[in-house]
Amino acid sequence: MYKKFIPVFLLVVLATTLASAGLNPFSKKKQKKDNNPIAGIDSKQPDKVLFDRAMEALKKNRYDVARVTLQTLINTYPDSEYVARAKLAIGDAWYKEGGSTGLAQAEIEYKDFITFFPNMPEAAEAQLKVANIHYKQMEKPDRDYTHAKRAEDEYKQLVQQFPDSQLVPQAKQRLREVQEVLAEREYRIGRFYYLRESYIAGIARLKTLTDTYPLYSKSETALYMLGDSYEHEIDVTRASKRLPESAKGKVLQEFAENAAQAYNRIVSRYPTSPEAEQAKKRLVAMHLPVPTPTKEAIAQYKAEEAGRKQMGMKGKIMLNMHKKPDMTAAAKTGEPTMEEPPQTSAPELVKKTDSTILAALTGKPVAKDGDKTDKPATSSSSSDDNNVSVSTGGTATPDKNEAAPSSETKSDATPGSEPQTAMPAPAQVNDAAPDAAQNSTSDKTTSDKTKTATADEKKKEDDSSTENKNESTSKKKKKGFFHKMIPF
Repeated sequence: MYKKFIPVFLLVVLATTLASAGLNPFSKKKQKKDNNPIAGIDSKQPDKVLFDRAMEALKKNRYDVARVTLQTLINTYPDSEYVARAKLAIGDAWYKEGGSTGLAQAEIEYKDFITFFPNMPEAAEAQLKVANIHYKQMEKPDRDYTHAKRAEDEYKQLVQQFPDSQLVPQAKQRLREVQEVLAEREYRIGRFYYLRESYIAGIARLKTLTDTYPLYSKSETALYMLGDSYEHEIDVTRASKRLPESAKGKVLQEFAENAAQAYNRIVSRYPTSPEAEQAKKRLVAMHLPVPTPTKEAIAQYKAEEAGRKQMGMKGKIMLNMHKKPDMTAAAKTGEPTMEEPPQTSAPELVKKTDSTILAALTGKPVAKDGDKTDKPATSSSSSDDNNVSVSTGGTATPDKNEAAPSSETKSDATPGSEPQTAMPAPAQVNDAAPDAAQNSTSDKTTSDKTKTATADEKKKEDDSSTENKNESTSKKKKKGFFHKMIPF
């Protein structure tokens, strides 16, 4: 019986001996020899320890602790390999904390990172986050557009500075959304002027919109309003009686060309839109050829319209509760505008029309801005159709029927009273003069009489001026009362 347990006992003893020697007899894996003497030792580098602690604090939303730890790492180990990552992580801590102050500090940190490490792959990521900071703070088109404009500039900088980055497609899509908001702002202003028949101001806004943002969801509508505004200006010019017939032809020709250009762009760029059919009818009415859109233009417009979305009723209700703009209608395809064309202003349009009229009247081209022209030194005047004199220089000339002001007339005379002559100055008496001692009594009497007469006259003048002031004051009060009732 005991012989059965002897082999088992020997096996247990053998296994215990091998285990004490560091060998595992039951393991089938071969023992590999490791030549690295510190392979199993955990290296405790102080800069790595600080970075790991900061990342752990950042995960737990302890942003202050993370920033202090990262700043300690940067200041203590300026040559560490974790300095760049630590500087970027400081910006991430501010970015995640949020708020106007936090986002402003995050932008500063990201800008510093791009300045010090422009060649690192994380530089494009930092630039994208700078643009996203302003993207988050964008407001509706009828509000302040500062952040929208800043976001547009930052996204453009990312695309231009890091063209090979994988973040470029994301930046372009955000850029399309931002430009949709900016274009909506211009559209609302241009439509406001158009509906109120301020066509010059409307043309300036609508032309700037259509030239700058062709991917805008309502560009075809803006172009149609632009062409219609030019046609209204044609009607106004034809009905003008003050403008000579010789000058109307050139102005009408320019307005007609601009209107035709707007209609042609609708048909060529947005061929399947409802406005394209209306634009074709307007071109036919103007006896102009209708362009034929290309297959590429038709495919491009269909792709742009397919990517647009419409906000539902629930989304519109929720949109009224916060300040974020609606960007669902932004295009998903197409290249956003990178270089903005010069903007059109209403004063420039008016000056251009005036130059055209002047050139038609004089038969000479008008000098451009900055050219020197000879001007007469003497003043000249011209009159319009209402015979109103307009002075172009010099001083005003008094009317011939108007009497010249007399040097003897008092400046403080009341209106409607006769001009009064100045009283002679009373004779001065020098009591200290010895040779005038005999005539002192007579001179004194004369002086007293003169002073009394002067005082009486001043009193009468004061009384008359007081009455006139009271009358004028009462009149002003009545006028002010009616002015309040009828302000115009």
